[in-house]
Amino acid sequence: MATTRSNSGFDIVWDAGRTFFHQKNARMRKALVKRKVYRTTLQELSVLTDRELGDLGIPRCSIKRMALEAAYGC
Repeated sequence: MATTRSNSGFDIVWDAGRTFFHQKNARMRKALVKRKVYRTTLQELSVLTDRELGDLGIPRCSIKRMALEAAYGC
C-alpha cells in the first residue's frame, strides 16, 4: 500500500518561503556580481595615466560612467 503525503497548510507555506528565499538569494548574488564588475572596471581605468586614457579615447571624467555602463548597462 502506497502512502501519499498530503500538502498541509504548513508544507505549502514552507515551500513558498523557501522559493521566496531562493529568489532573493539569486537576486543578491546577481547584484554582487554587477557591483564587482563596477568596482573592478572603475579601479582598472582609474590607474591608467592620462596618456593611456587618451590613446583609448576615454576622458578621465567619463571613467565612472563607463564603469556603470559595463556593470549595469546604463
